[in-house]
Amino acid sequence: MADLAPHPVGLPLRGGVAGFGTDGIRGRVGTQVSPALALQVGFWCGQVLPQGAPVLIGMDSRSSGPMLVAALTAGLTAAGREVWTLGLCPTPAIPGAIRRLGAAGGLMVSASHNPPEDNGIKVFGASGAKLSRGQQQAIEAGLQGVGAGPAIGASGGFLGTGVVHDRPDLLADYQRSLVASVMGRRLEGCKIVLDLCWGSASACGEAVFRALGAELTVLHGKPDGARINVDCGSTHLEPLRRAVLESGASMGFGFDGDADRMLAVDGRGRVVDGDQILYLWGSSLLDAGQLPANRIVATVMSNLGFERAWQAKGGVLERTTVGDQYVHQAMEQMGAGLGGEQSGHILSARHGMSGDGLLTALQVATLLHRSGQSLADWMDSSFKPYPQTLVNVTVPDRQRRQQWQACEPLRLAVEQAEIAMEGQGRVLVRASGTEPLLRVMVEAADQQLVDHWSSQLAAAAEQHLNAA
Repeated sequence: MADLAPHPVGLPLRGGVAGFGTDGIRGRVGTQVSPALALQVGFWCGQVLPQGAPVLIGMDSRSSGPMLVAALTAGLTAAGREVWTLGLCPTPAIPGAIRRLGAAGGLMVSASHNPPEDNGIKVFGASGAKLSRGQQQAIEAGLQGVGAGPAIGASGGFLGTGVVHDRPDLLADYQRSLVASVMGRRLEGCKIVLDLCWGSASACGEAVFRALGAELTVLHGKPDGARINVDCGSTHLEPLRRAVLESGASMGFGFDGDADRMLAVDGRGRVVDGDQILYLWGSSLLDAGQLPANRIVATVMSNLGFERAWQAKGGVLERTTVGDQYVHQAMEQMGAGLGGEQSGHILSARHGMSGDGLLTALQVATLLHRSGQSLADWMDSSFKPYPQTLVNVTVPDRQRRQQWQACEPLRLAVEQAEIAMEGQGRVLVRASGTEPLLRVMVEAADQQLVDHWSSQLAAAAEQHLNAA
Protein backbone atom coordinates (compact mmCIF):
# COMPACT_ATOMS: atom_id res chain seq x y z
CA MET A 1 0.00 0.00 0.00
CA ALA A 2 1.25 3.49 -0.78
CA ASP A 3 2.61 5.60 2.04
CA LEU A 4 0.19 7.94 3.67
CA ALA A 5 0.60 11.46 2.34
CA PRO A 6 0.98 14.51 4.62
CA HIS A 7 -2.44 15.70 5.73
CA PRO A 8 -3.21 19.32 6.65
CA VAL A 9 -6.36 18.60 8.70
CA GLY A 10 -5.46 15.51 10.67
CA LEU A 11 -4.48 11.94 9.93
CA PRO A 12 -5.83 10.32 6.76
CA LEU A 13 -8.97 8.25 7.21
CA ARG A 14 -7.93 4.63 6.95
CA GLY A 15 -10.03 1.60 5.91
CA GLY A 16 -13.79 1.92 5.84
CA VAL A 17 -13.89 5.64 5.07
CA ALA A 18 -17.19 6.68 3.54
CA GLY A 19 -17.00 7.35 -0.19
CA PHE A 20 -19.27 8.86 -2.79
CA GLY A 21 -22.33 6.75 -3.55
CA THR A 22 -25.25 7.33 -5.90
CA ASP A 23 -26.00 10.67 -4.26
CA GLY A 24 -22.96 11.92 -2.36
CA ILE A 25 -21.58 10.63 0.92
CA ARG A 26 -24.17 9.23 3.30
CA GLY A 27 -24.44 7.07 6.40
CA ARG A 28 -25.04 6.81 10.14
CA VAL A 29 -23.85 9.85 12.08
CA GLY A 30 -20.99 9.10 14.46
CA THR A 31 -19.83 6.00 12.62
CA GLN A 32 -19.91 6.42 8.84
CA VAL A 33 -20.41 10.19 8.86
CA SER A 34 -18.52 12.11 11.53
CA PRO A 35 -17.18 15.63 12.17
CA ALA A 36 -13.68 14.32 11.39
CA LEU A 37 -14.85 13.12 7.98
CA ALA A 38 -16.69 16.39 7.30
CA LEU A 39 -13.62 18.44 8.24
CA GLN A 40 -11.52 16.61 5.70
CA VAL A 41 -14.22 16.52 3.03
CA GLY A 42 -14.44 20.29 3.39
CA PHE A 43 -10.69 20.70 3.02
CA TRP A 44 -10.40 18.48 -0.05
CA CYS A 45 -13.44 20.07 -1.66
CA GLY A 46 -11.61 23.34 -1.14
CA GLN A 47 -8.75 21.89 -3.18
CA VAL A 48 -10.86 20.39 -5.97
CA LEU A 49 -13.39 23.18 -6.55
CA PRO A 50 -12.25 26.12 -8.74
CA GLN A 51 -10.46 28.94 -6.96
CA GLY A 52 -11.47 32.60 -6.84
CA ALA A 53 -15.15 32.32 -5.87
CA PRO A 54 -17.10 31.40 -2.72
CA VAL A 55 -18.32 27.92 -1.78
CA LEU A 56 -21.93 27.62 -0.58
CA ILE A 57 -23.24 25.36 2.19
CA GLY A 58 -26.85 24.49 3.05
CA MET A 59 -28.47 21.86 5.26
CA ASP A 60 -31.74 20.09 5.97
CA SER A 61 -33.31 20.01 9.44
CA ARG A 62 -31.44 17.04 10.95
CA SER A 63 -30.12 17.58 14.46
CA SER A 64 -26.60 16.68 13.29
CA GLY A 65 -26.67 19.28 10.52
CA PRO A 66 -25.13 22.25 12.36
CA MET A 67 -22.29 20.07 13.65
CA LEU A 68 -21.42 18.82 10.16
CA VAL A 69 -21.79 22.28 8.61
CA ALA A 70 -19.34 23.63 11.22
CA ALA A 71 -16.83 20.89 10.38
CA LEU A 72 -17.18 21.38 6.62
CA THR A 73 -16.76 25.13 7.08
CA ALA A 74 -13.61 24.58 9.14
CA GLY A 75 -12.16 22.37 6.43
CA LEU A 76 -12.97 24.82 3.64
CA THR A 77 -11.57 27.81 5.51
CA ALA A 78 -8.44 25.79 6.32
CA ALA A 79 -8.05 25.50 2.56
CA GLY A 80 -8.28 29.27 2.32
CA ARG A 81 -11.78 29.33 0.89
CA GLU A 82 -14.55 31.87 1.32
CA VAL A 83 -17.71 30.16 2.57
CA TRP A 84 -21.32 31.38 2.36
CA THR A 85 -23.79 29.50 4.59
CA LEU A 86 -27.50 29.45 3.73
CA GLY A 87 -28.77 27.53 6.76
CA LEU A 88 -31.95 25.45 6.36
CA CYS A 89 -32.84 25.20 2.67
CA PRO A 90 -33.95 22.74 -0.02
CA THR A 91 -31.07 21.07 -1.82
CA PRO A 92 -31.93 22.70 -5.21
CA ALA A 93 -31.38 26.13 -3.65
CA ILE A 94 -27.64 25.35 -3.67
CA PRO A 95 -27.08 24.63 -7.41
CA GLY A 96 -29.46 27.46 -8.29
CA ALA A 97 -27.43 29.94 -6.23
CA ILE A 98 -24.16 28.58 -7.65
CA ARG A 99 -25.32 29.37 -11.19
CA ARG A 100 -26.81 32.77 -10.32
CA LEU A 101 -23.77 33.97 -8.37
CA GLY A 102 -20.93 32.30 -10.27
CA ALA A 103 -19.86 30.44 -7.12
CA ALA A 104 -17.11 27.83 -7.16
CA GLY A 105 -19.48 25.12 -5.99
CA GLY A 106 -21.56 24.09 -3.03
CA LEU A 107 -22.24 21.45 -0.41
CA MET A 108 -25.56 20.27 1.00
CA VAL A 109 -25.65 18.52 4.36
CA SER A 110 -28.50 16.04 4.06
CA ALA A 111 -29.30 12.35 3.96
CA SER A 112 -32.32 12.97 1.73
CA HIS A 113 -35.02 10.35 2.49
CA ASN A 114 -32.95 8.46 5.09
CA PRO A 115 -33.98 8.34 8.78
CA PRO A 116 -33.04 11.11 11.25
CA GLU A 117 -30.01 9.30 12.63
CA ASP A 118 -28.32 9.40 9.20
CA ASN A 119 -26.75 12.35 7.45
CA GLY A 120 -24.70 13.01 4.35
CA ILE A 121 -22.87 15.47 2.12
CA LYS A 122 -23.82 16.28 -1.46
CA VAL A 123 -21.26 18.22 -3.47
CA PHE A 124 -21.97 20.42 -6.50
CA GLY A 125 -19.43 21.89 -8.91
CA ALA A 126 -19.23 25.32 -10.51
CA SER A 127 -21.87 24.42 -13.11
CA GLY A 128 -24.39 23.50 -10.42
CA ALA A 129 -24.17 19.82 -11.38
CA LYS A 130 -22.95 17.14 -9.02
CA LEU A 131 -19.23 16.42 -9.17
CA SER A 132 -17.80 14.21 -11.88
CA ARG A 133 -16.48 10.81 -10.88
CA GLY A 134 -12.93 12.11 -11.43
CA GLN A 135 -13.48 14.96 -8.95
CA GLN A 136 -15.02 12.55 -6.45
CA GLN A 137 -12.02 10.24 -6.76
CA ALA A 138 -9.63 13.15 -6.18
CA ILE A 139 -11.45 13.99 -2.93
CA GLU A 140 -11.49 10.32 -1.87
CA ALA A 141 -7.74 10.07 -2.54
CA GLY A 142 -7.18 13.11 -0.35
CA LEU A 143 -9.29 11.62 2.44
CA GLN A 144 -7.29 8.41 2.40
CA GLY A 145 -3.88 10.07 2.00
CA VAL A 146 -2.96 7.72 -0.84
CA GLY A 147 -2.28 8.19 -4.52
CA ALA A 148 -1.73 11.56 -6.08
CA GLY A 149 -4.66 13.33 -4.45
CA PRO A 150 -5.27 17.01 -5.09
CA ALA A 151 -2.17 19.20 -5.03
CA ILE A 152 -1.71 21.12 -1.76
CA GLY A 153 1.74 22.56 -2.23
CA ALA A 154 5.18 21.17 -1.52
CA SER A 155 4.93 21.62 2.23
CA GLY A 156 1.60 19.82 2.50
CA GLY A 157 0.50 22.54 4.90
CA PHE A 158 -2.40 24.90 5.21
CA LEU A 159 -2.93 27.20 2.26
CA GLY A 160 -4.50 30.04 4.21
CA THR A 161 -7.40 31.06 6.37
CA GLY A 162 -10.72 31.62 4.67
CA VAL A 163 -13.70 33.66 5.75
CA VAL A 164 -17.32 32.78 6.46
CA HIS A 165 -20.46 34.79 5.69
CA ASP A 166 -24.01 33.90 6.74
CA ARG A 167 -26.25 34.33 3.68
CA PRO A 168 -29.83 33.35 4.60
CA ASP A 169 -30.95 35.99 2.07
CA LEU A 170 -30.10 33.53 -0.70
CA LEU A 171 -33.13 31.46 0.31
CA ALA A 172 -35.33 34.43 -0.63
CA ASP A 173 -33.71 34.46 -4.08
CA TYR A 174 -34.58 30.79 -4.48
CA GLN A 175 -38.14 31.44 -3.33
CA ARG A 176 -38.55 34.20 -5.93
CA SER A 177 -37.21 31.90 -8.64
CA LEU A 178 -39.88 29.32 -7.78
CA VAL A 179 -42.67 31.87 -8.13
CA ALA A 180 -41.18 33.11 -11.41
CA SER A 181 -41.00 29.55 -12.79
CA VAL A 182 -44.78 29.36 -13.29
CA MET A 183 -44.76 32.45 -15.54
CA GLY A 184 -47.70 34.27 -13.98
CA ARG A 185 -49.99 31.27 -13.49
CA ARG A 186 -51.98 31.35 -10.27
CA LEU A 187 -53.65 28.88 -7.89
CA GLU A 188 -56.64 30.78 -6.51
CA GLY A 189 -59.43 28.40 -5.53
CA CYS A 190 -57.16 25.35 -5.74
CA LYS A 191 -57.22 23.22 -2.57
CA ILE A 192 -53.84 21.57 -2.00
CA VAL A 193 -52.28 19.55 0.82
CA LEU A 194 -48.52 19.82 1.42
CA ASP A 195 -46.54 17.29 3.47
CA LEU A 196 -43.29 19.13 4.22
CA CYS A 197 -41.78 16.15 6.02
CA TRP A 198 -40.38 18.17 8.98
CA GLY A 199 -37.51 18.90 6.58
CA SER A 200 -36.05 21.32 4.06
CA ALA A 201 -39.37 22.04 2.34
CA SER A 202 -40.52 23.71 5.56
CA ALA A 203 -38.08 26.55 4.85
CA CYS A 204 -40.27 28.07 2.12
CA GLY A 205 -42.77 25.56 0.67
CA GLU A 206 -45.86 26.92 2.38
CA ALA A 207 -44.92 30.54 1.62
CA VAL A 208 -44.48 29.87 -2.10
CA PHE A 209 -47.84 28.13 -2.55
CA ARG A 210 -49.63 30.80 -0.52
CA ALA A 211 -47.99 33.51 -2.62
CA LEU A 212 -49.70 31.97 -5.66
CA GLY A 213 -53.10 31.94 -3.96
CA ALA A 214 -53.48 28.24 -3.14
CA GLU A 215 -55.83 27.11 -0.35
CA LEU A 216 -53.50 25.02 1.78
CA THR A 217 -53.54 22.29 4.37
CA VAL A 218 -50.00 21.78 5.67
CA LEU A 219 -48.68 18.64 7.34
CA HIS A 220 -45.38 18.34 9.21
CA GLY A 221 -44.67 21.94 8.34
CA LYS A 222 -41.91 22.88 10.82
CA PRO A 223 -38.25 21.85 10.78
CA ASP A 224 -37.76 18.97 13.23
CA GLY A 225 -34.52 17.02 13.06
CA ALA A 226 -35.81 14.22 15.27
CA ARG A 227 -38.82 13.50 13.04
CA ILE A 228 -37.61 14.22 9.51
CA ASN A 229 -38.88 11.45 7.17
CA VAL A 230 -40.50 9.56 10.06
CA ASP A 231 -43.88 8.24 8.83
CA CYS A 232 -44.33 11.24 6.55
CA GLY A 233 -43.24 12.81 3.29
CA SER A 234 -42.66 11.15 -0.06
CA THR A 235 -41.61 7.80 1.44
CA HIS A 236 -44.69 7.51 3.71
CA LEU A 237 -47.64 8.88 1.78
CA GLU A 238 -50.52 7.60 3.92
CA PRO A 239 -50.83 10.79 6.06
CA LEU A 240 -50.91 12.88 2.88
CA ARG A 241 -53.43 10.57 1.24
CA ARG A 242 -55.69 10.69 4.30
CA ALA A 243 -55.51 14.49 4.50
CA VAL A 244 -56.34 14.90 0.80
CA LEU A 245 -59.43 12.70 1.11
CA GLU A 246 -60.60 14.29 4.37
CA SER A 247 -60.16 17.88 3.14
CA GLY A 248 -61.59 17.32 -0.35
CA ALA A 249 -58.39 18.74 -1.84
CA SER A 250 -57.70 18.61 -5.55
CA MET A 251 -54.21 17.21 -4.98
CA GLY A 252 -51.46 16.72 -2.43
CA PHE A 253 -47.68 16.84 -2.62
CA GLY A 254 -45.22 14.97 -0.40
CA PHE A 255 -41.53 15.89 -0.26
CA ASP A 256 -38.46 14.07 0.99
CA GLY A 257 -36.11 15.39 3.67
CA ASP A 258 -34.16 17.78 1.46
CA ALA A 259 -37.03 18.58 -0.95
CA ASP A 260 -35.23 17.58 -4.13
CA ARG A 261 -37.97 15.12 -4.98
CA MET A 262 -41.74 14.91 -4.73
CA LEU A 263 -44.57 12.41 -5.10
CA ALA A 264 -48.22 13.44 -5.43
CA VAL A 265 -51.64 12.11 -4.43
CA ASP A 266 -54.75 12.85 -6.51
CA GLY A 267 -58.18 13.77 -5.17
CA ARG A 268 -59.19 10.10 -5.02
CA GLY A 269 -56.17 9.12 -2.98
CA ARG A 270 -54.15 7.55 -5.79
CA VAL A 271 -50.36 7.91 -5.75
CA VAL A 272 -48.85 9.86 -8.65
CA ASP A 273 -45.21 8.82 -9.02
CA GLY A 274 -42.32 10.25 -11.02
CA ASP A 275 -43.28 8.33 -14.17
CA GLN A 276 -46.78 9.83 -14.11
CA ILE A 277 -45.34 13.31 -13.48
CA LEU A 278 -42.94 12.94 -16.42
CA TYR A 279 -45.82 11.79 -18.63
CA LEU A 280 -48.03 14.71 -17.54
CA TRP A 281 -45.40 17.43 -17.85
CA GLY A 282 -43.86 15.85 -20.95
CA SER A 283 -47.25 15.65 -22.69
CA SER A 284 -47.84 19.35 -22.01
CA LEU A 285 -44.45 20.25 -23.47
CA LEU A 286 -44.95 17.87 -26.41
CA ASP A 287 -48.32 19.40 -27.26
CA ALA A 288 -46.77 22.88 -27.14
CA GLY A 289 -43.86 21.88 -29.36
CA GLN A 290 -41.42 22.65 -26.54
CA LEU A 291 -39.81 19.24 -25.99
CA PRO A 292 -36.61 18.74 -28.03
CA ALA A 293 -36.82 15.59 -30.18
CA ASN A 294 -39.90 14.57 -28.13
CA ARG A 295 -37.37 13.01 -25.74
CA ILE A 296 -37.66 12.20 -22.05
CA VAL A 297 -34.76 10.73 -20.07
CA ALA A 298 -35.71 8.27 -17.32
CA THR A 299 -33.93 5.42 -15.51
CA VAL A 300 -34.02 1.65 -15.64
CA MET A 301 -36.64 1.78 -12.86
CA SER A 302 -39.28 3.54 -14.97
CA ASN A 303 -42.37 1.48 -15.75
CA LEU A 304 -42.79 -0.35 -19.05
CA GLY A 305 -46.34 0.97 -19.24
CA PHE A 306 -44.96 4.53 -19.21
CA GLU A 307 -42.40 3.73 -21.90
CA ARG A 308 -44.92 2.16 -24.26
CA ALA A 309 -47.52 4.90 -23.72
CA TRP A 310 -44.93 7.61 -24.36
CA GLN A 311 -43.76 5.88 -27.53
CA ALA A 312 -47.38 5.62 -28.69
CA LYS A 313 -47.58 9.44 -28.46
CA GLY A 314 -44.56 9.72 -30.75
CA GLY A 315 -42.14 10.27 -27.88
CA VAL A 316 -38.68 8.83 -27.24
CA LEU A 317 -37.72 7.43 -23.84
CA GLU A 318 -34.04 7.08 -23.00
CA ARG A 319 -33.01 5.09 -19.92
CA THR A 320 -30.01 5.56 -17.62
CA THR A 321 -28.58 4.01 -14.48
CA VAL A 322 -30.47 4.93 -11.28
CA GLY A 323 -29.44 8.32 -9.94
CA ASP A 324 -30.43 11.85 -10.92
CA GLN A 325 -26.79 12.66 -11.71
CA TYR A 326 -26.92 10.09 -14.54
CA VAL A 327 -30.20 11.52 -15.80
CA HIS A 328 -28.56 14.96 -15.73
CA GLN A 329 -25.55 13.74 -17.73
CA ALA A 330 -27.73 12.06 -20.36
CA MET A 331 -29.95 15.12 -20.70
CA GLU A 332 -26.91 17.31 -21.33
CA GLN A 333 -25.43 14.88 -23.85
CA MET A 334 -28.71 14.47 -25.77
CA GLY A 335 -30.05 18.01 -25.40
CA ALA A 336 -33.17 16.65 -23.68
CA GLY A 337 -35.63 19.03 -22.07
CA LEU A 338 -37.12 16.78 -19.38
CA GLY A 339 -36.00 13.80 -17.35
CA GLY A 340 -36.24 12.18 -13.97
CA GLU A 341 -36.78 9.17 -11.78
CA GLN A 342 -39.81 7.16 -10.74
CA SER A 343 -39.00 8.10 -7.14
CA GLY A 344 -39.83 11.75 -7.87
CA HIS A 345 -36.59 13.46 -8.88
CA ILE A 346 -37.64 15.53 -11.91
CA LEU A 347 -35.18 17.64 -13.96
CA SER A 348 -36.20 20.37 -16.37
CA ALA A 349 -33.66 21.92 -18.74
CA ARG A 350 -35.42 25.28 -18.82
CA HIS A 351 -35.32 25.42 -15.00
CA GLY A 352 -31.67 24.59 -14.45
CA MET A 353 -31.74 20.76 -14.46
CA SER A 354 -31.68 20.35 -10.69
CA GLY A 355 -34.00 17.87 -9.03
CA ASP A 356 -36.47 20.19 -7.31
CA GLY A 357 -39.58 18.86 -5.57
CA LEU A 358 -41.12 22.28 -4.92
CA LEU A 359 -40.63 23.46 -8.50
CA THR A 360 -42.11 20.22 -9.85
CA ALA A 361 -45.14 20.51 -7.56
CA LEU A 362 -45.73 24.09 -8.68
CA GLN A 363 -45.51 23.09 -12.34
CA VAL A 364 -47.97 20.21 -11.92
CA ALA A 365 -50.42 22.28 -9.87
CA THR A 366 -50.43 25.32 -12.17
CA LEU A 367 -50.57 23.29 -15.40
CA LEU A 368 -53.64 21.42 -14.16
CA HIS A 369 -55.34 24.44 -12.58
CA ARG A 370 -54.93 26.47 -15.77
CA SER A 371 -56.42 23.64 -17.84
CA GLY A 372 -59.42 23.32 -15.51
CA GLN A 373 -58.64 19.63 -15.08
CA SER A 374 -58.18 17.91 -11.73
CA LEU A 375 -55.24 15.61 -11.09
CA ALA A 376 -57.72 12.73 -10.70
CA ASP A 377 -59.24 13.48 -14.12
CA TRP A 378 -55.81 13.55 -15.66
CA MET A 379 -54.86 10.24 -14.00
CA ASP A 380 -57.97 8.64 -15.50
CA SER A 381 -56.65 9.46 -18.98
CA SER A 382 -53.01 8.58 -18.26
CA PHE A 383 -51.17 5.35 -19.00
CA LYS A 384 -51.83 2.14 -17.10
CA PRO A 385 -48.62 1.04 -15.38
CA TYR A 386 -47.51 -2.57 -15.46
CA PRO A 387 -47.65 -4.26 -12.05
CA GLN A 388 -44.27 -3.66 -10.45
CA THR A 389 -42.90 -4.79 -7.09
CA LEU A 390 -39.70 -3.59 -5.46
CA VAL A 391 -38.34 -5.63 -2.55
CA ASN A 392 -35.45 -4.32 -0.43
CA VAL A 393 -33.22 -7.05 0.96
CA THR A 394 -30.80 -6.00 3.70
CA VAL A 395 -27.28 -7.17 2.82
CA PRO A 396 -24.75 -5.69 5.29
CA ASP A 397 -21.69 -7.00 3.41
CA ARG A 398 -20.86 -4.26 0.89
CA GLN A 399 -18.79 -6.50 -1.39
CA ARG A 400 -21.47 -9.17 -1.62
CA ARG A 401 -24.08 -6.50 -2.23
CA GLN A 402 -22.16 -4.68 -4.94
CA GLN A 403 -21.02 -7.90 -6.66
CA TRP A 404 -24.25 -9.87 -6.41
CA GLN A 405 -23.78 -11.18 -9.97
CA ALA A 406 -20.91 -13.30 -8.63
CA CYS A 407 -23.46 -15.27 -6.59
CA GLU A 408 -24.31 -18.08 -9.03
CA PRO A 409 -27.56 -19.28 -7.37
CA LEU A 410 -29.00 -15.75 -7.42
CA ARG A 411 -27.82 -15.08 -10.96
CA LEU A 412 -29.39 -18.33 -12.18
CA ALA A 413 -32.66 -17.50 -10.39
CA VAL A 414 -32.79 -14.13 -12.20
CA GLU A 415 -32.18 -15.86 -15.54
CA GLN A 416 -34.95 -18.35 -14.79
CA ALA A 417 -37.40 -15.52 -14.01
CA GLU A 418 -36.57 -13.68 -17.24
CA ILE A 419 -37.09 -16.84 -19.30
CA ALA A 420 -40.41 -17.56 -17.56
CA MET A 421 -41.77 -14.09 -18.37
CA GLU A 422 -40.97 -14.52 -22.10
CA GLY A 423 -40.46 -10.84 -22.90
CA GLN A 424 -43.65 -9.78 -21.10
CA GLY A 425 -41.76 -8.50 -18.08
CA ARG A 426 -38.34 -7.75 -16.69
CA VAL A 427 -36.16 -8.14 -13.61
CA LEU A 428 -33.83 -5.48 -12.23
CA VAL A 429 -31.48 -6.27 -9.35
CA ARG A 430 -29.17 -3.53 -8.10
CA ALA A 431 -27.27 -2.53 -4.99
CA SER A 432 -28.41 0.69 -3.36
CA GLY A 433 -25.86 3.47 -3.56
CA THR A 434 -27.00 5.03 -0.29
CA GLU A 435 -28.15 2.19 2.02
CA PRO A 436 -27.07 -1.41 2.83
CA LEU A 437 -29.82 -2.80 0.60
CA LEU A 438 -30.10 -4.95 -2.50
CA ARG A 439 -33.12 -3.80 -4.48
CA VAL A 440 -35.02 -6.52 -6.36
CA MET A 441 -37.58 -5.23 -8.85
CA VAL A 442 -39.91 -7.41 -10.93
CA GLU A 443 -42.32 -5.97 -13.49
CA ALA A 444 -44.75 -7.77 -15.80
CA ALA A 445 -48.17 -7.51 -17.40
CA ASP A 446 -49.38 -10.31 -15.08
CA GLN A 447 -49.58 -9.53 -11.35
CA GLN A 448 -49.23 -13.21 -10.41
CA LEU A 449 -45.89 -13.39 -12.22
CA VAL A 450 -44.72 -10.28 -10.39
CA ASP A 451 -45.75 -11.63 -6.99
CA HIS A 452 -44.20 -15.04 -7.59
CA TRP A 453 -40.84 -13.93 -8.93
CA SER A 454 -40.32 -10.97 -6.61
CA SER A 455 -40.84 -13.32 -3.65
CA GLN A 456 -38.60 -16.02 -5.11
CA LEU A 457 -35.75 -13.66 -5.99
CA ALA A 458 -35.85 -11.78 -2.68
CA ALA A 459 -35.70 -15.09 -0.82
CA ALA A 460 -32.75 -16.22 -2.96
CA ALA A 461 -30.90 -12.97 -2.28
CA GLU A 462 -31.54 -13.23 1.46
CA GLN A 463 -30.42 -16.87 1.58
CA HIS A 464 -27.28 -16.70 -0.53
CA LEU A 465 -25.92 -13.19 0.05
CA ASN A 466 -26.30 -13.31 3.83
CA ALA A 467 -25.02 -16.87 4.28
CA ALA A 468 -22.30 -17.23 6.92
